[in-house]
Amino acid sequence: MSSTTDPAANLATLIRCPSVTPNEGGALAALETMLEPLGFSVERPVFAEDGTPDIENLYARRSGNGPHLLFAGHTDVVPVGDESAWSHPPFSADIAGGEMFGRGAVDMKGGIACFVAALARYIAEKGDPEGSVSLLITGDEEGAAINGTVKLLEWAAACGEQWDAAIVGEPTNPDRLGDMVKIGRRGSLSGAITVHGRQGHVAYPHLADNPVRGLLTLADALLNPIFDEGSADFQPTNLEITSFDVGNPASNVIPAKATAVFNIRFNDNWSAETLQAEIHNRLDTASGRRKYRTGRKERIDYDLVWRDRPSHVFLTRDAALVDTLGASVKAVIGREPALSTSGGTSDARFIKDYCPVVEFGLVGKTMHMVDERVALADLETLTQIYLRFIGDWFAKGRN
Repeated sequence: MSSTTDPAANLATLIRCPSVTPNEGGALAALETMLEPLGFSVERPVFAEDGTPDIENLYARRSGNGPHLLFAGHTDVVPVGDESAWSHPPFSADIAGGEMFGRGAVDMKGGIACFVAALARYIAEKGDPEGSVSLLITGDEEGAAINGTVKLLEWAAACGEQWDAAIVGEPTNPDRLGDMVKIGRRGSLSGAITVHGRQGHVAYPHLADNPVRGLLTLADALLNPIFDEGSADFQPTNLEITSFDVGNPASNVIPAKATAVFNIRFNDNWSAETLQAEIHNRLDTASGRRKYRTGRKERIDYDLVWRDRPSHVFLTRDAALVDTLGASVKAVIGREPALSTSGGTSDARFIKDYCPVVEFGLVGKTMHMVDERVALADLETLTQIYLRFIGDWFAKGRN
């Protein structure tokens, strides 16, 4: 078996590239070397934006007559943390106890390695697929996600690319390979509330205005009542306050301002716009509730700033994609995966604007951890699932 058809050999090559965001680290170059002998044309556009690092990306296409399948993922990885805490060097791809160790083993160089191996086997065994296959790989998924998948999709679409379906190779399985296929994701919305007061001495509160009191009132309004009880396909919408800061090192000083940062993961009962309107309404209502010790009521002076771009909720209902992948998993491992919308966000939130998309990859138990690792048996099984899926999806596209 050649190295390209062997997912473990592919993964070892990729792990040994120290591609910590935003560094390419040789990973995209290694992937290009794997794909070109398989008949792929490869381009590696670099995107830039003021205030962010330049990011190198990869788009590879093998053209054919028929539907167009897209595989998406990322070769960038998170930092290793305390390298001395690893039992094997994080970029060595050492094998021990039937597992390969290394940063990116499951998140998500392993998924890429398996898809490349599946393609190589398909071409070797069956020849050309009945259509086109492309890989859209970024180096910015673990970072700001500004110069990666968003711009790569825009660039490819501007070049005339169109896709009929996409699979993202993120580690979707919580415990065992085949547990779960992600068919959607909740939306994500972040903001920061700053309440303005008046600085003063804690012994003379009547001469000051403590913004912490007002911020507590507004924070309670964000948390209560609950937003909803969930929907048929999604968990309940949930808001978490992730930071509460006054920037005040002195215990005897009333601060001049206080800020809380929050994030909401929301379901399909909401859009980003309707949820923003709900938050504004809650804060505007609560800002008039504060009473001073004198009983006099005054509005809470606050600012609300929305952070970053919202991620929109989505659900993929494309039967040709979802059912074919589920059947491929069952054919290889003998059980049906759960169809889930749980978890955080991924680059699927961008791809869904161009074509139906699902996510399926390795077991994610060790992602971002010290001693991130993957079972060699799982690499082989995932390759077999991808191989089955490629053949069956193109067969459906012909019918």
